[in-house]
Amino acid sequence: MAVIYYMIQLYSMLIFIRILMSWISIGPNNPVIETLCQITDPYLNIFRSIIPPAGGLDFSPIIALVVLHAIGRMLVFIS
Repeated sequence: MAVIYYMIQLYSMLIFIRILMSWISIGPNNPVIETLCQITDPYLNIFRSIIPPAGGLDFSPIIALVVLHAIGRMLVFIS
């Protein structure tokens, strides 16, 4: 269970980095950005389909992080 918990924490960190990188003007062809998007977008797209951007702001990563945090807390509670 601890390995899964730490994987969730790592994935949450990647999503957070993805959020920060979206505020910085880096070309989308950057290999680091492309890799980060390939890793995080499949999960984020689940929430983007449920919560569309409002006023140009995408709140789906926040909801995605809350769900990951809740899953991580449940794992800690179960074990």
